[in-house]
Amino acid sequence: MMQKKVLWVLFSMFILIGMLVGCNTEETDSNDSANGNQSNEEDGEVTIKFHTHGNEASYNWSETIPAFEEAYPNINVELVVLSEKGDTNEALQKLDLAASSGEQLDVLMFSDPASYAERVDLGMVAPIDEFIKEEGFEVSEEYKVNTKLNENYYALPGKFNPWYVLVNKDHLEEAGLEMPTDWTWDEFADYAKKLTTDDHYGTFFHGPQNGGWMEYMKLALASEEEETGFIKEDGSSNFEHPLFRKTLELRWQMEKEDQSATPYTDIMSQKLHYRDQFFNQDSSLVLIGSWMNTELGGTDQFPLEFNVGVAPYPKNDENSEGGYTPVTTDYMAVASSSEHKEAAYQFIRWYTTEGQLVQGKNIPSWNGVEDSELEGIVDTILADTNNPEKVDKEALITVLKNAKSSKLIAPVSYQAEIYQMVNDEYEKLIYEEQDIDQTIQAMHEKAKEIIANNQ
Repeated sequence: MMQKKVLWVLFSMFILIGMLVGCNTEETDSNDSANGNQSNEEDGEVTIKFHTHGNEASYNWSETIPAFEEAYPNINVELVVLSEKGDTNEALQKLDLAASSGEQLDVLMFSDPASYAERVDLGMVAPIDEFIKEEGFEVSEEYKVNTKLNENYYALPGKFNPWYVLVNKDHLEEAGLEMPTDWTWDEFADYAKKLTTDDHYGTFFHGPQNGGWMEYMKLALASEEEETGFIKEDGSSNFEHPLFRKTLELRWQMEKEDQSATPYTDIMSQKLHYRDQFFNQDSSLVLIGSWMNTELGGTDQFPLEFNVGVAPYPKNDENSEGGYTPVTTDYMAVASSSEHKEAAYQFIRWYTTEGQLVQGKNIPSWNGVEDSELEGIVDTILADTNNPEKVDKEALITVLKNAKSSKLIAPVSYQAEIYQMVNDEYEKLIYEEQDIDQTIQAMHEKAKEIIANNQ
């Protein structure tokens, strides 16, 4: 809550400074003219500033931006890298400072829904619905990631990092199991049980941990199109949702009854990590995000000595559509203070479509990517690993192609408090201090209290 208040103060300062700058526009224009510094808009050109957390190594700006400027010769892009090491927290702090000091802001990049939604709420980001309507496309059809907030669009999605299941295909063959291409959570649990041996567990859940990795507390919820968070869109508690109960039941069953999941006590006491668990073959199935694409073929730090498969995120019912999964992306937005909103929009539209192919670093959220182009991107990514031939490339492409994100719910300012509460109550369950009914009741009541205290 304090962070949001600070942001409000900073943004208010930004507005005040903008007004003062506006008062001096005539004098500034006169001085610029006297000094020969005429705006390039007189020549039909504009210069937009692009503030991003992405560094050159991860985003290949040296090729991406010149390609845009070649396609749009009337728009020049001035790149502002807010963190050379790609630290998103550092980048956000510098972005807020730039806004409060009245710097030119045109294109903004956010790395997560919380920072995106919060700055929309602060009025830092402009709606882009009019541009989308003018182009005549549906965002939900054009992109895999849903960026709508409060019935408006404020951003277009860049990269596409859905979650999937990494599979040790050697373990699968030893157990006489087929590679899953469409499965439910019940089937996932059954596979994990059959894959468990004296040498390894069937699966590994890397969370929750200290209020983080909450994806592992929303397994069944995340398989749906809507209401996938702990807090509903209307701001009320979602802990009484039957699919949240199903997640707790799955976690309990797999660890306590089937003994197919690495014990939570071991994870915490030994500080176990999903990379070690998978590459050391201590777990056969690992549910994780597709940022792992760059490591699937093994690295010097994590050598690969088995064949890797990729299965889709499980669904709740065999008759359901499937494909929904937690997704991370870059939210490409237009600053509300920008004097070049149309040019800024043209950049984010190009970047989230053709620009993703030029960049060649990530799987795009854009549905306009042909299968052959997706295959080329995957080839490029896997080529940087030590043993790309051990990865089932066709399965990876199929999973990435069919994955899609659920409807985005704006994160609340007290989200960290909710997360820590969920973590604490889950530990009481898994340490057998309370049962599932007591856990759900405690989470629901405490969530209501947290919500009331923050209104």
